[in-house]
Amino acid sequence: MRSGRLRWWLLVLTVALAIVGILAFIGGVGFEFFATRRNPLIDELSPALSIAVTGLCLAAIMVLIWFTIVAWSLARQTRARGSGYGDAYRLIESFRFRDAIPLLERSISEGKETAEVLMLLTSAYAYAGQLAKAQATADRAVQLFPDDPNAYVTLANGYRLQAAYDEAVYALRQAVSLDPDRSVAWAELGFLQRITGDEAGAQQSLERATGQALPAAYGVRAYYHLMHAYQQQGDSRKAARAAAKMMSARDGLAAWRSGLRALQGTAYGQTLRYEVEAIEQAIADADSGNLG
Repeated sequence: MRSGRLRWWLLVLTVALAIVGILAFIGGVGFEFFATRRNPLIDELSPALSIAVTGLCLAAIMVLIWFTIVAWSLARQTRARGSGYGDAYRLIESFRFRDAIPLLERSISEGKETAEVLMLLTSAYAYAGQLAKAQATADRAVQLFPDDPNAYVTLANGYRLQAAYDEAVYALRQAVSLDPDRSVAWAELGFLQRITGDEAGAQQSLERATGQALPAAYGVRAYYHLMHAYQQQGDSRKAARAAAKMMSARDGLAAWRSGLRALQGTAYGQTLRYEVEAIEQAIADADSGNLG
């Protein structure tokens, strides 16, 4: 975790310094251009030109460092997660789950049986319809990494795709107990609690999720459900606030629309489709001023 943050800040720093160098180069060259127009007899290296050259060198060095950090991070990821992890991740993003499976299996055969690899393989198996393998992989993730919240998120994903919602809720409770600051897990827990009929528990989980930084894809769903919960409780002030935040996160709904294709033929996919349609209608009502 700390090394990941350090790499992130190093990347930000190198980009910032590169921008500073480029600006110094442009400023120095521009100043030199106008200065020589006024006095074309100057033939020595002026301070402005020195600053421009220094800025260019700084930008070049920062770009080199940036590429070095990225290359080192990719090499480290390959060593930690296996040679096929990156390609498999991209295949899953494009819904090519069956193509991703052999790459992830190869990573495991290389001895890279990490929680992340097992989580990705569980998803690939599940979306490819190989539910028994998905469940076995999720169970193995928990056995190998009982203190890793990612392992329980993996288990919950497997249960969810089998419509075993009570078991998925239990797994997500384990994940948030290990990492209480995991806002996405709290949101997923709230969504599943709603499906199981635990409205009070869902509201608590979603409030916990929205109390932290939350991606727009999860925010739009979380605030939609909180809006309805507050409306049913007669709290118009909180309902209006949740509606406003739902609207500000409306772009996140596109992620769920694209993901529905991967969930075709599953009970959870059908449930999610109805939810997405309801949120789209709520956003359309809000746009037309008809939101209740």
